[in-house]
Amino acid sequence: MAGVLDGVDQRTRLAGENRMELLLFTLSGKQKFGINVFKVQEVIHCPGLTRIANGDPVVVGITNIRGKTITVIDLAMAIGDKPIENVESGYVIVSEFNRHVQGFLVNSVDRIVNMKWADIKAPPKGLGRNNFMTAVTEVDEELVEIIDVEKVLSRMIEISTDIDKSISQVEQATDKPIKVLVVDDSSVARNQIKRTLQQMGIEPVLAINGRDGLNKLKEMVADGQAITDVIDVVISDIEMPEMDGYTLTMEIKKHELLKSVPVILHTSLTGQFNSKMVEQVGANSFVPKFHAETLAEEVRSLIKK
Repeated sequence: MAGVLDGVDQRTRLAGENRMELLLFTLSGKQKFGINVFKVQEVIHCPGLTRIANGDPVVVGITNIRGKTITVIDLAMAIGDKPIENVESGYVIVSEFNRHVQGFLVNSVDRIVNMKWADIKAPPKGLGRNNFMTAVTEVDEELVEIIDVEKVLSRMIEISTDIDKSISQVEQATDKPIKVLVVDDSSVARNQIKRTLQQMGIEPVLAINGRDGLNKLKEMVADGQAITDVIDVVISDIEMPEMDGYTLTMEIKKHELLKSVPVILHTSLTGQFNSKMVEQVGANSFVPKFHAETLAEEVRSLIKK
């Protein structure tokens, strides 16, 4: 699998086309799982690991990769499955998101598939809060579960949603409540943003993906009123089932009644292509996940404008 991610930079051409590439892998059974290639730096055979005494049981050890020490997490255990049996013969998916680099130990790595976001669906309702599925799809008539790796990371690393009192409250020019539409398929991310906005005296309106967000916006202007009379800012993730954040932004900016609302693209994805895509799709700014005060400052700035 050494070359499985060769040329990943060229895959940025998929951004804005409502498409993505999914790395398929297995854990402790035959079930296929997936992770967005944009979150992946490389895939390697499991290297030698140094065990950590009294550490989190899902952490199988630490290792040095290209001069950087990273934590390796048994992804099967992290989502409540039985642990990977043969650690030495497994693979490590080195991933970077939410300003962290970590390795996910998996049993085997299959291949990369090119998908339409429209074919990536939200998980069935009623799974409960303890599941780690953020989306599902089918590849070769086989169900593939897409893991909410942000939720996995949040269980291990405490991410603060507190903001300084100096930026907590946004001054209101009128009695109209300030509302921000939050579009994100991760319940963890939605709640982080929600808590940050509430400290600012802002009322969050939540949507679970780009399609849901766009439908909510269109409903708000169905009677012809200006969108900025209802929503002050849109904060959108980029990678989401059914419609990604780039496509959502383009749909907003080409809609006569929606185009005036500012859009912040807020994502765990990294890479220089983000700044180019912000300009290309017409977003107002890009904020990497997750730093509460940085996001709060950007929201405040756009509301003032």
